[in-house]
Amino acid sequence: MRAVIQRVSEAGVTVEGREVGRIGRGLLVLVGVGPEDTDETARALAAKIVNLRIFGDSSGKMNLSVREVGGKVLAVSQFTLHADTRKGNRPSFTAAAPPEMAERLYEAFSKAVADLGIPVERGIFGAHMDVRLVNDGPVTIVMEM
Repeated sequence: MRAVIQRVSEAGVTVEGREVGRIGRGLLVLVGVGPEDTDETARALAAKIVNLRIFGDSSGKMNLSVREVGGKVLAVSQFTLHADTRKGNRPSFTAAAPPEMAERLYEAFSKAVADLGIPVERGIFGAHMDVRLVNDGPVTIVMEM
């Protein structure tokens, strides 16, 4: 699984003009699933993200997790994270998991975050989504499990 994690002061996702997910302080997580990923991969990614210390402490040092600051997660499925751009100018997405598998593992990831005590908002799998965010820092981390 691949994830792009952005520390945000706010973020939201809209589908067909309707807001379907919104958070204040927390993490916007774009999640891409590959064909080799499993439920265990989803749980491991969730645990790593929930415990990632990228929020400032009282000294301004990145030393606190989303849990420690009382933040939330907005999880958005993002198959394009598995784009292969090595040949030509049109990306290939053959390295992304099939939709049925990707949806199941995206849901497993979201459930694992919630099971770790972090409130989770979500986009809608497979929908055309408008994602807006205010990146706090900016802090953006790319992670692969």
